[in-house]
Amino acid sequence: MRKIGFLLFLDCSLLDFTGPLTAFDVANRLHEGDGKSRPYQLRVMSEQGGMLESASGTAVVTHPLDRAAFDTLIVAGGAGPREGVLSETLLEYTRHAAGKARRVASVCTGAFVLAAAGLLEGKRATTHWRMATRLQRMHPSVQVDSDKIFIKDGDVWTSAGISAGIDLALALIEEDLGVELARAVARELVVYHRRPGGQSQFSNLLEMDPPSGRIRETLSYARNHLHESLTAERLAEIACLSRRQFDRAFSAETGQTPAKAIEKLRAEAARPRVEAGEESLESIARAVGFDDPERMRRAFLRVFGYPPQAIRRAQKRQEALYL
Repeated sequence: MRKIGFLLFLDCSLLDFTGPLTAFDVANRLHEGDGKSRPYQLRVMSEQGGMLESASGTAVVTHPLDRAAFDTLIVAGGAGPREGVLSETLLEYTRHAAGKARRVASVCTGAFVLAAAGLLEGKRATTHWRMATRLQRMHPSVQVDSDKIFIKDGDVWTSAGISAGIDLALALIEEDLGVELARAVARELVVYHRRPGGQSQFSNLLEMDPPSGRIRETLSYARNHLHESLTAERLAEIACLSRRQFDRAFSAETGQTPAKAIEKLRAEAARPRVEAGEESLESIARAVGFDDPERMRRAFLRVFGYPPQAIRRAQKRQEALYL
């Protein structure tokens, strides 16, 4: 049985640890259902122990720190870590526990704790995109990448904010128990089995964030019909505006033309399929509405800075690290 320790802080985000915690719990139940013993023993801790208030006001029961050895130590985020308010007792405990653990991980601003404890020296790491600049400024020796869902560097794993902790947990479960169980856990949680760690934290649909419902609904329609022809005229009809009104409103609310926005949405939809490596580039291009692979290649260069082939190779190299 592998002991998984979750280290929490005052004002932590509940999903930072309940998401990964639930993934490991589901793995336990599924494994047990196959007639095998539970693979994980879970323990939630805080510096003082007892009731700990989360950012939402909901209190969580925690155990005080002790010298128990963990297979995996997972550090959740909180207000204290991102502000650099960490006691030496806690940092010493983190170093000690990490030294005895097979691996250590962080969710969201838990990376600030690992960095302050010296566990990210010279390593690649990520955190919530909004906190990445602060992490880099506070810990210049860390190679912060703000555009990744999670990163593994040696025996240290870091993940982006909130729901990315579930992606991290699924990757840890897959490393421990294999792809089939990890896929079964994802099905139980009703989440993607493998949202690649290298996938961007950002969604172009969210980044555009138009204020009016009319343009938002048009973009949502476009996202669900990428394989179809999405001319500006058709989008204007969806928005119930004339072409001239639509072009003006769309540019004012999103800062880009409809054609550029659709290209970004198509590239964003194609990227995880390119990284998965299970389909040809030709079939992916057709599925997301590009006329041919060359158009998709040019769109990838504009949106991501790399062609699809380079992104697929990079993903294969990253996945090889987990084998």
